[in-house]
Amino acid sequence: MIRWKNLLADSLNAVEVVTFDYPYISKRKPPPKAVKLVEFHSDFVKTVAAKYPKHPLILAGKSMGSRVSCMVAAENSIRASAVVCFGYPLKGPKGTIRDEPLLQLTVPTMFVQGTKDGLCSLESLEAVRKKMKASSKLHVVENGDHSINIGKKNLELAGITQEEAEQSAVESVAMFVSQIIGAK
Repeated sequence: MIRWKNLLADSLNAVEVVTFDYPYISKRKPPPKAVKLVEFHSDFVKTVAAKYPKHPLILAGKSMGSRVSCMVAAENSIRASAVVCFGYPLKGPKGTIRDEPLLQLTVPTMFVQGTKDGLCSLESLEAVRKKMKASSKLHVVENGDHSINIGKKNLELAGITQEEAEQSAVESVAMFVSQIIGAK
């Protein structure tokens, strides 16, 4: 996420792009269920929002971080302006569709998803997006996996670099955020 943070900060000319790690990461333990991370995430977001009270709050996350960002954005005490999800993990461990956080959102949401993401097929995501109350946008990374990485062979076939694919995604996110900020 540090790479994405830097790309977003440059592209958005943001006041601050803040990252954090969940406590389990430093202990090298497997992640707990997403719902157990909501309080930590929410407290962190509230601290950052208090530091920049007059600025829009855009929550962004990768994989479980995007799922938890959606849960936090749905809280009444959080005044998020939008959510950006990189590699949203729609498919649960037993194949269940984990769409509850998305269906609870009321703020604009953007998805950056790879076409080869085993945890979120574009078809399943499209079905969920149609059910969402919140408006949503999608940026597709052709041949991107769950981490938005494109295999070397596919990069060569497409004639692009990983950096170019990421820059295209960041430009889409910047346009989305600019539209959100401009509407306020």
